[in-house]
Amino acid sequence: MYRYLMGMMGKLKVNKTLILFLFLCISSLAVAQVSVCSWNIMNLGKSKSDSELSVMANTLKEYDVIAIQEVVAGLGGAQAVSRLVTLLNTKGTKWDYTISNPTTSNNPSSSERYAFLWKTARIKKVGTTWLDQNYATVIDREPFMGTFEFQGKIFTLVSFHAVPKKKNPETELKYFKFFPKLYPKLNLIFVGDFNCPQSNTVFNPLKKIGFTPILVSQKTSLRQKCNNNDCLASEYDNLFYDNQKIKILQKGIIAFYHNFKSIKEARKISDHVPIWCVMEIK
Repeated sequence: MYRYLMGMMGKLKVNKTLILFLFLCISSLAVAQVSVCSWNIMNLGKSKSDSELSVMANTLKEYDVIAIQEVVAGLGGAQAVSRLVTLLNTKGTKWDYTISNPTTSNNPSSSERYAFLWKTARIKKVGTTWLDQNYATVIDREPFMGTFEFQGKIFTLVSFHAVPKKKNPETELKYFKFFPKLYPKLNLIFVGDFNCPQSNTVFNPLKKIGFTPILVSQKTSLRQKCNNNDCLASEYDNLFYDNQKIKILQKGIIAFYHNFKSIKEARKISDHVPIWCVMEIK
């Protein structure tokens, strides 16, 4: 590429500085940078109106691949995801999606689905997605896993919705330390609503082997009522990545509730904010 540009320089008589600038721009496009978003969308099912789904689509449309937790286990959940993707397809980019089977919870009332959504022009799904069954008997809603390819780089999302805080999510999260050995060939990324802050010692085994959270001391769930403009309650949602395989370039939350007149109206969409990052896959 550089020789080609140098040859063009001779023909077009442009200066070397411009050629170097163009070369660096082209090289930067070859870096595998992908944006990931995760959102626990409270009770995503038939109760969500078209206007509420439109808010979701406008919130999510900029990202390459999305992990959604708390999709209703019944038919209405799958239909809601399909409706959301239909709206995303009106935003100028083609999307595809996959939905998990209902989780095999011991308590049928807590069974849910997960979903992955992705831009087909940038992301390719590799193989089939699956609900991990290794610890299904001790994890209420077993994680949903999917492998994706971006510019020749492969990564696997492990999307999870832990049991509520009162049910001690640590009893489930402790099993994630075994996943890197269960899937040694996969570039695992743990993402979702852990109902537990990243500072909890249950994450220490993952951290010791190089898995790093993108968010630290960042609350992600919504209060029932804002307190002096503080509308966030708990540090629950996060993304853990292998810092030997991935570099995080940008990260944050999407404070979608700012677009509503009240926190009560915002909570009709969800009681969690989306989290996101732009990562470079090494």
